Amino acid sequence: MAKDALMDYDKALELFEPVLGFEVHVELNTKTKMFSHAPNDFGSDANTNVTPVCLGLPGALPVVNEQAVRYSISLGLALGCSIAPSSRFARKNYFYPDLAKNYQISQYDEPIAFGGSVDVELPNGRLVTVSIERAHMEEDAGKLTHVGGSTGRIQGAEYSLVDYNRAGVPLVEIVTDIIYGAEADAPELAKAYVSTIRDIVVSLGISDAKMERGNLRCDANISLRPRTPEGQPPAPLGTRTETKNVNSLRSVERAIRYEIQRQAAILADGGTITQETRHWHEDTGRTSAGRPKSDADDYRYFPEPDLLPVQPSLELIEELRAALPEPPAERRRRLKAEWGFTDLEFQDVVNGGLLVEITETVAAGATPAAARKWWTGEISRIANVNGVEASALVSPENVAAVAALVEDGTLNDKLARQVLEGVIAGEGSPQEVVDARGLAVVSDDGALIAAIDEALASQPDVLAKIRDGKVQAAGAVIGAVMKAMRGQADAARVRELVLERAAG
Repeated sequence: MAKDALMDYDKALELFEPVLGFEVHVELNTKTKMFSHAPNDFGSDANTNVTPVCLGLPGALPVVNEQAVRYSISLGLALGCSIAPSSRFARKNYFYPDLAKNYQISQYDEPIAFGGSVDVELPNGRLVTVSIERAHMEEDAGKLTHVGGSTGRIQGAEYSLVDYNRAGVPLVEIVTDIIYGAEADAPELAKAYVSTIRDIVVSLGISDAKMERGNLRCDANISLRPRTPEGQPPAPLGTRTETKNVNSLRSVERAIRYEIQRQAAILADGGTITQETRHWHEDTGRTSAGRPKSDADDYRYFPEPDLLPVQPSLELIEELRAALPEPPAERRRRLKAEWGFTDLEFQDVVNGGLLVEITETVAAGATPAAARKWWTGEISRIANVNGVEASALVSPENVAAVAALVEDGTLNDKLARQVLEGVIAGEGSPQEVVDARGLAVVSDDGALIAAIDEALASQPDVLAKIRDGKVQAAGAVIGAVMKAMRGQADAARVRELVLERAAG
């Protein structure tokens, strides 16, 4: 894949205004699929969660999942949308190798929710209101696995396998209005917006929202329009590209920045932008061309003949409205106060997209301070090294278990980091890693005293200094003991014993 020419980001912003739009797909965590009784379970063996409806077999008819409708209404309300008194499904005709009936049941001109907005806070404190055009229900497609080749993509693959387990999983697609005025904050706004949507759906309890599993993914649209001299009308909107199925917060931010630089270089050189889908490559930090982007007319939408319109009662809408959790901005203010974090500490959590993980870790028994320490520290460090989201590495329950082992003295921080590495490597739960690696802190004073006496005997000059009142000299002995114990000792207890043995 040839490398694209890129313009310096600041220079690109001098010449062009970025214009954004996002389509976020949220998989709902219903027990069954959108139009059939097939289980909606992640991780099952391929092609086991299927029914005749999932496979598009002749005569199989869809039936709407009531819980999915309720979840969709709740999400629409949480986004500040109006709920349509009547909405209907449509057939979106397109070649879907992973949807056996070869069309997607979606909603087109009659979505269930429309006309909302969400407030998004950027890392620099700027608050941006993003308008929501619509939120509509649809079904997910299956999953293709491309075999052969070096990238795992269809290019260069020898053949492809299809898994219909995901085909028919309930989705809500959230479509923003055109977003103007993001300017240099465009990449950060993209990340913060998706993070805000993720916080909302998790607080509603309607989706697992694990981006690494594809429960939540973003199609990021961007175009550039030339700056015009002051006093002149704005230039027409540029041609947009749509970077598809970006499945991490970090990648959404990087993809937007890359596309701004790529498109700016093309336009400045007199070229034109192709309206197309683009693929994001996490390993190279680049996008590549997908297919020419279709307009709505190309999908030949028409009303789904096998499904009646969805007409929720006013009583149901008000029932769901009354059950809504607090808005994200209010929730963040409450959590910051409850956790006792400083502005900087809480901003680190928000900027890292870790609010959900820390909330769940605290719910699993960890203190807020411990949860923040491990997620924004060691776990984020490992995630950055590997180019993945921190949430993809370890569960909140396991982080809480590590924190508990530190709290009860089984581990110190150094050992806890090793335990986390073992958990992330798939070696089992924190306790299983401790047992398998023999990482528990040595609490036997007898073993510590033996190591201390040996260290003191080998460093008589240090012993003399300690006895002369120069207690800071004990550091050399403590270091020797910690090395002898492979870091598996409580440094504070070792210090106490060193001073006791030296005094004797």
